[in-house]
Amino acid sequence: MKTGQIHVQTENIFPIIKKFLYSDHEIFLRELVSNAVDASQKLKFFAKNGEFKGEMGELKVEVILDKEEKTLTIRDRGIGMTAEEIDKYINQIAFSGAEEFVEKYKGTEGVEQIIGHFGLGFYSAFMVSEKVQIRTLARHDGAQAVQWESNGSPEYTITNIDKIDRGTDIVMYINEDSIEFLEKNRIEEVLTKYCKFLPIPIVFGTKTEYIDSPEGEKDENDKVKRVAIEVENQVNNPEPAWTKAPVDLKQEDYDSFYRELYPMTFEQPLFHIHLNVDYPFNLTGILYFPKIKENVEVQRNKINLYSNQVFITDSVAEIVPEFLTLLHGVIDSPDIPLNVSRSYLQSDGNVKKISSHITKKVSDKLAEMFKNDRADFEAKWDDLQVFVQYGTLTDEKFAEKAKAFTLVKTSEGKYYTLEELKEKVAPLQTDKNNKVVFLYTPSVEEHFTFVKKAKERGYEVLEMNGPLVPHWISKMEQAMENISFTRVDADTLDKLISKSDEIPSKLSKEDEEKLKGIFEGVVSKDKFTVQMESMSSDESPILITQPEFIRRMMEQQKMGGGGFYGAFPEMYNLVVNANHPTIEAILTKESANQTENAKYLADLAMLSQGMLKGEPLDAFIEKSLKNLN
Repeated sequence: MKTGQIHVQTENIFPIIKKFLYSDHEIFLRELVSNAVDASQKLKFFAKNGEFKGEMGELKVEVILDKEEKTLTIRDRGIGMTAEEIDKYINQIAFSGAEEFVEKYKGTEGVEQIIGHFGLGFYSAFMVSEKVQIRTLARHDGAQAVQWESNGSPEYTITNIDKIDRGTDIVMYINEDSIEFLEKNRIEEVLTKYCKFLPIPIVFGTKTEYIDSPEGEKDENDKVKRVAIEVENQVNNPEPAWTKAPVDLKQEDYDSFYRELYPMTFEQPLFHIHLNVDYPFNLTGILYFPKIKENVEVQRNKINLYSNQVFITDSVAEIVPEFLTLLHGVIDSPDIPLNVSRSYLQSDGNVKKISSHITKKVSDKLAEMFKNDRADFEAKWDDLQVFVQYGTLTDEKFAEKAKAFTLVKTSEGKYYTLEELKEKVAPLQTDKNNKVVFLYTPSVEEHFTFVKKAKERGYEVLEMNGPLVPHWISKMEQAMENISFTRVDADTLDKLISKSDEIPSKLSKEDEEKLKGIFEGVVSKDKFTVQMESMSSDESPILITQPEFIRRMMEQQKMGGGGFYGAFPEMYNLVVNANHPTIEAILTKESANQTENAKYLADLAMLSQGMLKGEPLDAFIEKSLKNLN
């Protein structure tokens, strides 16, 4: 038997580990299972290199819960350790066994697949344990099995033991503060989260509790203890789809893997991208494009980051540009630097290169789809629009490539790139300042009259809805020369695309001023500005419009940005067509009838915009019914 003190920088290492080293105590299970997998992988590596010539047998990692004894055991049949190796890798925790291993076998095929975190990873066991034992038998012929034990102080003991099977058992005696880890469901939850795709089979079982029985060997309480482990369930898939070559996978394999990642998601993704890079960095993974329409937030945290199939985090904002966090899937790279707990990412050159590569792969995939099957791409566009617009707004490299495949849809359901549309509409929709005006509406149904009038002029109207449209059209106006976007209800049709001097008014200035006063008397001055306009006599008698600039600022502010919300109250223009016969006829009425007719026309205009509600709507309906009698 040997006793000693663990060589550490400070005797307070255990409180530090328990409180600060890991952000979440459940991480201990990931660290210990990963170490067990690492030991198994190393045995396979040594067998391949001829350094281990024994019988390897079935390699698996067992997680064994014994609630009665309050222990949790992690068992592997990997390389095991000698007393000297325990002293080197466990007692001298400043020494990195993984670094030594990787350095020794640098350049050897397969070495990059070793997870290799001894030392501090093992000591995470003390976050949940009052005592920890290592029971291990090394792979060497004639090796002596040993047990290392510590209660969380710097003191430890090493004793020789009898152990038949090669490998290591980490036995944790769970402390009172961590009894949650004696619950079967809790262990299954953590294993599913962190170990779902580890490359060695992970099985979980529980030891049967004490039972009353007349037969068998009795304990001091006159009960029989069955030591057999209950049926073990494998909790992981050691060969997930992203570890395979794309040529070996079919579409149904990708679909099946998506369901494995998100078992509660019933909607299939639009398509996927398989990442498979080995130079100048190692990167594998599969990214799926979900259907994204209205909400850009709801899809977040669906990309899982792995390092050699060990789950690290689902917060990947430091690995991929923000817009790519809307995607689903898996990224796996041993080249992404992690701190000692593997919980947080550290930005460096490799991270930036990986981020740029993923962005390029995504933009290249979209460009390829657009080029190879435009009809199919157009069919997917409504679900892709938010993603592409988000990328255009937040990533300049993506924005540059996205020009070629970003689409807009007309009110008739036809799709164009902006360059294609500009060329098509320029002859009719170029204003007197030589600027091409793109007319748009968020809803053809809601703006049916406006759209109808515009189409009668031969104009194309785009149907553009989605949370990012206001920001995106502002960026396009900056990026393209001599173009502007204007909503069809932003002004009168003649002013939306102004081509010449105004149409002369049939009314005198005095009559216009009189009519303006009448209409100002029937609408809220806090909400409406009355404007007399000289329009064609076949235009509507009254239009309600909202200036493009004010509305766009308000919309951008609602999505975040702009900074003007509050400075731009919800104001509209009540545009009165001075050349419409109905307007001119108001002047021939008695004073009371002038007000009544003006109010009815204003209510009619508000009704067409869905702005007439509550008591005013009820009064309008009653008046309309009376007029029918």
